[in-house]
Amino acid sequence: MVRGRQDPQVTMLAFIDLESRVPPDHPLRTIKALADRALAALSNEFDQMYAETGRPSIPPERLLKASLLIALYSVRSERAFCEELDYHLLFRWFLDMNLIEPSFDATTFTKNRKRLLEHRVGQQLFDEVVLEADRHDLLSDEHFTVDGTLIEAAASLKSFKPKDGDPPSDDGDRGNPSVDFHGDKRSNATHQSTTDPESRLYKKGKGKEAKLVFMAHGLMENRSGLVTDFQVTSANGTAERDAVPTLLDQAKERGFHPQTLGADKGYDTRDCVADMRQRGVTPHVSQNIKGRRSAIDGRTTRHPGYAISQRIRKRVEEIFGWMKTVGGFRRTRYRGLDKTGLAGYLVATAYNLVRMAKLLQPEEALAAQTG
Repeated sequence: MVRGRQDPQVTMLAFIDLESRVPPDHPLRTIKALADRALAALSNEFDQMYAETGRPSIPPERLLKASLLIALYSVRSERAFCEELDYHLLFRWFLDMNLIEPSFDATTFTKNRKRLLEHRVGQQLFDEVVLEADRHDLLSDEHFTVDGTLIEAAASLKSFKPKDGDPPSDDGDRGNPSVDFHGDKRSNATHQSTTDPESRLYKKGKGKEAKLVFMAHGLMENRSGLVTDFQVTSANGTAERDAVPTLLDQAKERGFHPQTLGADKGYDTRDCVADMRQRGVTPHVSQNIKGRRSAIDGRTTRHPGYAISQRIRKRVEEIFGWMKTVGGFRRTRYRGLDKTGLAGYLVATAYNLVRMAKLLQPEEALAAQTG
C-alpha cells in the first residue's frame, strides 16, 4: 500500500444527496418522522399565525424543529445554532434544507416567538407528540408520577433590588458592579429582580444557596417514562403541590384516567392528598414522618402497588436530569414566565421524541419513518 496524498484540485461541480449521508439506522430518522407528523397536525394553526399576503416567512415548522435540535444536540444558543447550520449537513437534512439555501438569522427566533406564545404552539406541539406516543401504544392511562424542579432564571442576584427605597451600594461599575449585601434582608415581598421581575428568590433547603428561579412541573406516565404534561410556574414553598390539581385535571381532559399518583415527601400534606382523592386518584406519596404525622396511612402503604410506585417515581428525576444537562434547561435563556414555559415545552418534547425512538421496536421505527 502506498501513501495516499491530498488532491489540491478543488472539484468545481459536485452532487451531494443529504438523504444518503444519514445512516439508515440513525436515531434522528425516527425522531424526524415523529416530529414531522406532529407538526403536520398543526398546519391549520400555522396558517392562522401569519397574514395571507406579504413576504413569505421562515416556515414555522423549521423554527420549531430547529429548537428541537438545539435541545437534542446541546447547542448553547440560537445564534450558535444558526452558525452551525451553515455547514452541519445533519441539521440541514433534519430541517429539509438543501445545500444552497442560506442559514437564517438568529433574530428570526426572536421575531417569531411572540406568535408562538400567542397561539400556544409549544404546548400544542408537546400534546401532539404525546398523542403520537399514544397511537403507538406507548402509554397507559392509569399510573403517573409528579415532581417539580428549579430552573435558574436568566438574572443575577445583583439585579434583586428593593421595590421601594435605595438599592444596595456598589462600586459604580455598570457592567458588573460589586454589590455589598451585608446586613440587607432580602425577600420576594420587599425585593424584585430588575432583569426578570417574574423570577423569585428561592432556596431548595436549609443551608442551600438562594437563587432567582422558576419552578418546572412534570407529570410522568409510569410504564414508558414519557412526560405527559409539563408546565412552568413561579417558585414558592407550595408551588409543587399547587400544580397537582391542574396537572390531574388536564390529564383527564386529554383522555387519561389516572388511578395512582406517585410523589416524594414534599407532597405529603393534607390538602394535597385531599386534592388527589377528590379526583379519584390514590395518592402514592412518600411518607414524611420527620417530626410530624403523615397524611398517608397504612390503608395506602400496605398495597404492593404503593411500593411499585415509590420505586418507579424516581425515574422522573432522569427526565429533569436530561432536560437540564442535554437539553440545556438548567438555566433558562429567556426572561419571563411565558418564554421560559415555551422553552420548557420544547425541551420536554425533545426528551419525549428521544424516549419514543428508544421504545419503538425496529419495525415500528421503520413504519414511523415511512409513514
